[in-house]
Amino acid sequence: MSPEPDKVALLKELRIDRSDAAAGATAGRIPWIIAAGIAIAVVIAAGGWLALSARAAIPVRTVIAQAAGGSGGKPSVLDATGYVTARREATVSAQITGTVAEVRIEEGDHVKEGQVLGRLEDTAQRAALAQAQAQLRTAQALLVQDQAQLAQSERDVQRDEDLIGRKLVSQQAVEQARTQVDTQKAQLEAQRKQIELAEASVRSAQVQLDYCTVRAPFTGVVIAKAAQVGEIISPLSAGGGFTRTGIGTLVDMDSLEIEVDVNEAYINRVQPGQRVESVLNAYPEWRIPSHVIAIIPTADRSKATVKVRIGLDAKDARIVPDMGVRVSFLEAGTGSAAGSGQAPMPRGVRVPTAALRKEGNLDVVFVVQDRRAQRRAVTLGGASGDARLVLTGVGPGEAVIVEAPADLKDGAAVTEVTP
Repeated sequence: MSPEPDKVALLKELRIDRSDAAAGATAGRIPWIIAAGIAIAVVIAAGGWLALSARAAIPVRTVIAQAAGGSGGKPSVLDATGYVTARREATVSAQITGTVAEVRIEEGDHVKEGQVLGRLEDTAQRAALAQAQAQLRTAQALLVQDQAQLAQSERDVQRDEDLIGRKLVSQQAVEQARTQVDTQKAQLEAQRKQIELAEASVRSAQVQLDYCTVRAPFTGVVIAKAAQVGEIISPLSAGGGFTRTGIGTLVDMDSLEIEVDVNEAYINRVQPGQRVESVLNAYPEWRIPSHVIAIIPTADRSKATVKVRIGLDAKDARIVPDMGVRVSFLEAGTGSAAGSGQAPMPRGVRVPTAALRKEGNLDVVFVVQDRRAQRRAVTLGGASGDARLVLTGVGPGEAVIVEAPADLKDGAAVTEVTP
């Protein structure tokens, strides 16, 4: 019986004790686990802070409030918007239908009055001119022949009159010779008329040939090239959509002016010759001195506006047709509005209509102050195009938020974005 307990004891001695090794390995991994956990926590916290910051700063679009007064200290009595237009603009075409043989213009070219812009195929016209010239030469040759025959007949009459005195010819022969002279004179006059007719035919053929050459009707700039070589052009657009109406479009840049629509409720503030300050949308810092040319004596009943023509006192290559422009009608002088019985436009700033918000009975806007949205109650004046006059609550040069988010609150953090 004793050998069995001995074997059990020996087997126990052969077992490996892993408790110390396991404890040591576990102790070595703990610092790494803690460090990794701390790093993950830091990353999560940083991401959360960035997300929270991004969420806190609301992106908004802003515009700078512009003073309603004009330059040089003169306030405006009315503001309006319109477009640059050209009083002289023409699509240049030939006066006949024909095939384009040559085009000498490109967009942006400056051309002089009478300069050749293009040519049509003129083979038929040249042939017609040559035929008319040949007919003229024939008529002129017949005239020379008739003149020679008349001269001979006149000499015959003179000879017969000398012979009749000596009774060598009869009276009848003399009368026949005189009749011959009168007949040839009539034929000569008819031939002269034929020459006039032939000359008219030559002129007509020359005109038809000249129609094949397209010339500039006035000095200007080419803004569109409408035809290419091989295409058919016609002033009447004959041939449907495959026929061009002209070679190109020409604009006289010296005829540029501004057309604006003024609300009929304020048209009494505009007078012919009144000084105007114009600002192009493309160049907001450039103030162009202008003046009222005329008030078109008719109103647009659908828009309740009256069209006003404004002349530009300063010409510049930067001004091109169809540019958007904002104009300010200036007071003639201090107290001029009161003297004329017209109510002056209250002073203030212009802001886009999209910047305004209605809250109950209050009109409010949001301006940006130190990267925070600041709510302002404002007093409004009249409207001018897509802008509104703000009498109180906003000062010139302040950044006004346009199309503010519906949930924007006073004091909220904002960041300005470029539209």
